[in-house]
Amino acid sequence: MENMLFWLIVFISGWTLSDGSETEPDFTWHLSRIPRVVSERTVHLANPTFGADAGMVMATVCGIECQEGLPAPSISQLEDFLSYETVFENGTRTLTRVKVQGLVPEPIQNRSIKGTHPRRRRQVYGTDSRFSILDKRFLTNFPFNTAVKLSTGCSGALVSPKHVLTAAHCVHDGKDYIKGSKKLRVGVLKMRNKGGRKKRRGAKRSRREAEGGGQSHGGQEHPPESATRRSGKGSRQGPRVTQGRPSFQWTRVKSTHIPKGWAKGQSGDPALDYDYALLELKRPHKQQHMELGVSPTITKLPGGRIHFSGFDSDRDDQLVYRFCSVSEESNDLLYQYCDAEAGSTGSGIYLRLKEPGKKTWKRKVIAIYSGHQWVDVHGVQKDYNVAVRITPLKYAQICLWIHGNAANCAYG
Repeated sequence: MENMLFWLIVFISGWTLSDGSETEPDFTWHLSRIPRVVSERTVHLANPTFGADAGMVMATVCGIECQEGLPAPSISQLEDFLSYETVFENGTRTLTRVKVQGLVPEPIQNRSIKGTHPRRRRQVYGTDSRFSILDKRFLTNFPFNTAVKLSTGCSGALVSPKHVLTAAHCVHDGKDYIKGSKKLRVGVLKMRNKGGRKKRRGAKRSRREAEGGGQSHGGQEHPPESATRRSGKGSRQGPRVTQGRPSFQWTRVKSTHIPKGWAKGQSGDPALDYDYALLELKRPHKQQHMELGVSPTITKLPGGRIHFSGFDSDRDDQLVYRFCSVSEESNDLLYQYCDAEAGSTGSGIYLRLKEPGKKTWKRKVIAIYSGHQWVDVHGVQKDYNVAVRITPLKYAQICLWIHGNAANCAYG
């Protein structure tokens, strides 16, 4: 019965759901012109101390009702928020000021899904609905192989052969860079042979980087139940694979970009809307990455659902996948109840939509999982697991970080 139920979920997740009308919803990636974020000047800053403690240190977040009462930021404010710090492997730091060009103001998009009930338990809500990905055929193939682990304990997503998207608070607390982020590393889960030797190609890792401790299969969104384990809260059982065992291949980070909307230093509190960062690796990975996409509204989500995979701290380095419906949204945030524990923060939230003019479907990262927060929603304090949406402006900024110029970021 459980197996039949799982396959029913698989079938429904790939099915274009109808709202009961004769018109089928348009679940297509709609490419739109992206505003330009252009680097203006770069100055050197004092080297950071790397003294902050890891963890989310946010006060109560300005939620939907709060945001509705705020005036739209001016161009100069946006340029200040989107200016960014870069910290390099040797501990030096720069600040790059930017200009925004071609911005078309977006309408306010605050919606809620009627019929949802407020939840009061943190992070894992009632029955644990997470799936541990155990089968190496899935661990080492798209989309699951795009999930990575940071040496600071967070997760991230490969968005180019040498770039990882993650949450800003995984490396910076808003005032300073956290302890351990000076020698930041990114781990990609690989499979070892039974004899313990890792199956990999390319240059050897340095001992300092080592740490002791394609396409989706059949086009399915969810792996078969034989490749996963769905267990209750607090499960700490290790992976069970028939051949080999998974371990991390670690790569040092060359540089880290963080928007000034988050890295405000002593001048103010970090803004959750800007809780994202991009890491450039010292050497590229050969496995497939996931492209960026602009976050659509709730009504454009197939089944109203989002998906993400990360390394939850209660699953002993297992890759954990989950999906859930979005309950609320604002221009910059998605509010949802996806079961997630510490360690999964920084994961790339993705969708699977049709490519324009084609019958094929494509997954893209449309948000970054930030973590659990208490927020004001319509005058009521609610707890949610919150994700930062990739808006057109954030797409332009992240694309600039990846490519080094705005010429490759015209459409997204």
